[in-house]
Amino acid sequence: MSASVINALKLTGLSEEEIEKLIERPKDQTHGDFAFPCFTLAKTMKKSPVHIAQDLVKRIDKDGFEKVEAVGPYINFFLDSKKLANNILNKIMKEKKKYGSNSSGKGKTIVIDMSSPNIAKPFGIGHLRSTIIGNSISEIKKFESYKTVKINYLGDWGTQFGKMIVGYKKFGNEKDLRKDPIKYMLQLYVEGNKEEYEQEARDWFRKLEDGNKEATRLWKMFKEISLKNFNAIYKKLGVEFDVISGESLYNKKMDKLVIELEKKGLLERNDGALIVDLNKEGLGVALIKKTDGATLYITRDLAVAIDRCNNYKFSQMLYEVGQEQKLHFKQLFTILDKMGYTWAKNCVHVEHGLYLDQDGKKFSTRKGKTVLMEEILEETIELAKSEIKKRDNLEENELNERARKIAIASIFYGDLKNHRAYDMVFDLERFISFEGDTGPYLLYSLARANSMLEKVKISKNFKITSVDNYERKLINELSNFPEIVVSASKELSPSSIAHYAYNLAQKFNEFYHSCQVIGSKEEKFRLAIVKSFAQVLQNALHLLGIPTLKKM
Repeated sequence: MSASVINALKLTGLSEEEIEKLIERPKDQTHGDFAFPCFTLAKTMKKSPVHIAQDLVKRIDKDGFEKVEAVGPYINFFLDSKKLANNILNKIMKEKKKYGSNSSGKGKTIVIDMSSPNIAKPFGIGHLRSTIIGNSISEIKKFESYKTVKINYLGDWGTQFGKMIVGYKKFGNEKDLRKDPIKYMLQLYVEGNKEEYEQEARDWFRKLEDGNKEATRLWKMFKEISLKNFNAIYKKLGVEFDVISGESLYNKKMDKLVIELEKKGLLERNDGALIVDLNKEGLGVALIKKTDGATLYITRDLAVAIDRCNNYKFSQMLYEVGQEQKLHFKQLFTILDKMGYTWAKNCVHVEHGLYLDQDGKKFSTRKGKTVLMEEILEETIELAKSEIKKRDNLEENELNERARKIAIASIFYGDLKNHRAYDMVFDLERFISFEGDTGPYLLYSLARANSMLEKVKISKNFKITSVDNYERKLINELSNFPEIVVSASKELSPSSIAHYAYNLAQKFNEFYHSCQVIGSKEEKFRLAIVKSFAQVLQNALHLLGIPTLKKM
């Protein structure tokens, strides 16, 4: 937000915070760089908003502005283009990778529970959204000086292991499992999930909870194979975690938690099961322990949350998990609050929508209808290779690495440009396009800028004689980046960064096609614009978790 606009409006008697909330950025540049609506002042000033705008314009100090005008109930501010350009370009070139960052999170820790695939199931694209969104939120928070702890909390416990063991016992063997583990485990899960084996699967999970040697051996084997596959996928995605844990680590802490719930008068018995009644809160009943003594997700999640608070003393804990778990997290946070943990208010469910197939239907592992992440990555990389080969002839290692980065940009941006709470169709053909609102388009725009910068030496001393319309649009967009970062962090919304990156690239390409850079009278100034654009787009892509390329 422009300090000069805020200072100019202090004569309204409003606080700086109130002014910031009211100021708007007009989409049409003919309406100024900033607009201030006078409606809220009508009550205190006893005038119509139109007359208030006219009176204030007469009194506002015009220093630092090209123009300040009243249009109806609005005051439109036009910043001094040359002054703005000089300030913004010098700031970007000085701060470089830090441009847009701030220190609002200094000394604070944020825990992010993300990705969390299930052991003994393939890594399908259902967990990809949590991985991509959680990773981006972590980067945004780190950009604000927060210490972030990214936790991959694996689903390595629960009744699904009873189903896997049944499937393996009836239809499986270790030789075939080792040969093609991921697809084979999917087949075993589908077989073991059949209705006629439901009780047998429950019995096997109960044995696992009781420490049965055979159940434990098979569980460890499934986990080892799954982790090896997951780690290979994370490496290709370029996603790392600070902590990898799982539900099984908390299995022995269940009794202690149940005792604490009982001591605090929250537990009730219902047909032999232990529950917490949340009907007064409109959240139904939370099942803590089944009649057979088996624990549930919420039991373990309560123990996990308490453990994380003790370990990390977090200022906020984010759970990047699908929106279908909304009730689960409402129950979880409410129970923690009832247990007297005041930090429960700092726990947030960062929900996301589903990936849908081309028919608009949900992918389901249970019926064997899933898209494996390995296959998705390989398919996207091959599509990227075919696009690269149309433009360039590369040595194989360089081709593979460039294709991998373009594939990641395609998938990550294809997801993150959508608001996380919405369902979205997973469409690789659309994601991989080098034109339009796509990841490759952003990489191509950055490569175009870098190509220009490699040809000449950039001077820090540039003179601005005038600023034309295309230059102004691009510089204005560059100046918006710090504000976008704050908004994205506050709303936990990577899509804000994604939309910004696309708008910035569009304005750069308009500038590129309309303004000669190398060899023009304004070469030094325009090269500074190109350099600043490249830096800011690179910063934005970094916040999305997208690796960059010097050449496409």
